[in-house]
Amino acid sequence: MKRTMLAVALGIAAAASAASAEDAVGERIADGTGYASVARVTQGPAADRGRLLMVFEQDGMAGIPLWESRDEGVHWRFLTNVTDQSHGGDAHWQLRWQPNLVELPRASADLPAGTLLLSANATRNDERGRVHVEDLQMYASVDGGRTWRYRSSIVRGGGHPEDKDNKGVWEPNVHLLDDGRLVAYYSSEQHKAEGYNQLLAHKVSSDGGRSWGAEVWDVAIPGGVQRPGMAIVTRLGDGRYAMTYENIDGPRNGQVFIKFSRDGFDWGDPRRHGEPVMTLSGFWPSACPVVQWFPQGGPEGVIVVTAQRAGGGGDEGGRAFYWNNASGRGPWWEVRAPVQKRSGNIHAGWTQALLARGDGSFLHVTSSSAVDAPERAQRNEILSAVAPLRFDRYEAEDAMLAGAVAVPDPKASNLRKARLGQGSEARLRFVVHATAGMHMVQLRFEDLGFAAEPALAVNGARVPATMAKSADGARTATAKVSLLPGFNTIDVEGGTHALDVDYLQLDGGPGDVTPRSGEKKP
Repeated sequence: MKRTMLAVALGIAAAASAASAEDAVGERIADGTGYASVARVTQGPAADRGRLLMVFEQDGMAGIPLWESRDEGVHWRFLTNVTDQSHGGDAHWQLRWQPNLVELPRASADLPAGTLLLSANATRNDERGRVHVEDLQMYASVDGGRTWRYRSSIVRGGGHPEDKDNKGVWEPNVHLLDDGRLVAYYSSEQHKAEGYNQLLAHKVSSDGGRSWGAEVWDVAIPGGVQRPGMAIVTRLGDGRYAMTYENIDGPRNGQVFIKFSRDGFDWGDPRRHGEPVMTLSGFWPSACPVVQWFPQGGPEGVIVVTAQRAGGGGDEGGRAFYWNNASGRGPWWEVRAPVQKRSGNIHAGWTQALLARGDGSFLHVTSSSAVDAPERAQRNEILSAVAPLRFDRYEAEDAMLAGAVAVPDPKASNLRKARLGQGSEARLRFVVHATAGMHMVQLRFEDLGFAAEPALAVNGARVPATMAKSADGARTATAKVSLLPGFNTIDVEGGTHALDVDYLQLDGGPGDVTPRSGEKKP
């Protein structure tokens, strides 16, 4: 939760430079600073099934707002504020920060299947209105979110967040394990004296969250500098668990890492960061990550990571997701986010919600800065949008670049493209994960005023391609190729002149570009 002044300055500087020029894309739901979380009701009365419930942070001391949608996220209505119930009505206390909402698919102790769990950070203000105590709490609802009851405190912390010696606790993330126990992951600043600026830990409950066991460390980097934080966990299709987190004040400030566990308890040596989420071109998501697994995108499904911004040359505004269809192995790729948020303050895009809809599209909810006050988080707004996500499209700017560079282009699939130099020494290398057999590969490109055609090579062998022109002037190179099971290398080599490459698509139809609001299909 707490960032160093350097981290805050870097985050604001990276985002604010372009904030005034950004046009947000998305439907406004409400005022809200950030930290959106959405859950689908799948059990209970038939009239309730399919409802979407959403929580997020709001400015002030009114509690955690709860909203409802009955049409897969197209329209929303406010239900109530979930407020602190454990401190006797003390006006200095309130349930305020980092809400996480889940539905139990199975029973946990006396909590029946379908129970909704809301975990969030309750804080107490001192006489000057500054936060000085934190209490990570869990609440339960057995009636579809209409009423809520305090269940327990997971862990408590204290100290002003801006103080060097504070002992804050942040960002609860609760999951149900296969044996019915609950596990709560969180960030802790309570071990500074032991040489850990901040670490990630978890506790386990065997009684449905009424009480919690001993603290176990998951990511703890010694030295007193690095601050792993904001852990989110998802379940993969193969039964393993994946955790992403931000590493503030590491060698690459805010870089997102991913770790894996077979049981949700053992994440390996806590001193090991795990693997960086990164494209072949070196782009990486930064700060406030959320990881989710979906069954789309191939036999192993797809892991999607959202983040507030990016580093390594990636989009500083955080307007793209990162995905991997090989269970976290190999390179990551970008896909444009449905909501195109404004940046300007570090809470815009702070922890986002992504949910698969029944029609194959995705609901995306995140916070965005205000157009007239982008630097003020108190003016942020919650936006939502629905769109398909193309997990068959490999953005050229994410490929390994040799004699090439990423350049912006508002007409490109992900608002950027790769400018490929002339000659066979200039190359874009795509490492794609696919099933064995024949596949259709399509490359979308444009020349720069001088006729040029790229060459394609698959696993080291040149393949013939059919060239065609789209209605918008772009060109395509299409080839039917034989791919091996697992990873394959597809090289795009430069032609007689420089050219721009938008993306490589695997098994998409000719000119298959999904239009968005304000766009025309080529």
